Amino acid sequence: MYIHIGEDVLIRTKDLVAIIDKESASSSKNTEEFLHRDKGLLINLSKGDYKSIVITTDHIYYSPLASATLKKRSSKLSVQEF
Repeated sequence: MYIHIGEDVLIRTKDLVAIIDKESASSSKNTEEFLHRDKGLLINLSKGDYKSIVITTDHIYYSPLASATLKKRSSKLSVQEF
C-alpha cells in the first residue's frame, strides 16, 4: 500500500521508518544531527514551512502535512492491508 505525504508524492508503507513532528525533531540534538548529516537524502515537499518529517529507507521528506494526519493515513492503510 501507499501513503500520500504531500504534493504528489506517495511512499510505500513498507518503506516508512518514522513520522516525526517538526517541534519534536527540533527539540532533539540527535535528530537535528541526523537530518544535517544526511542532507543529500532530504527532499522538501512544502512550499513554505514544513509540519512534519517523514523518514523512509531511501529518503527524508519535509512534509507540509501534520504528523497526526500522516499517522491517521498510515494506520488506516495498515488496517486495510489485512
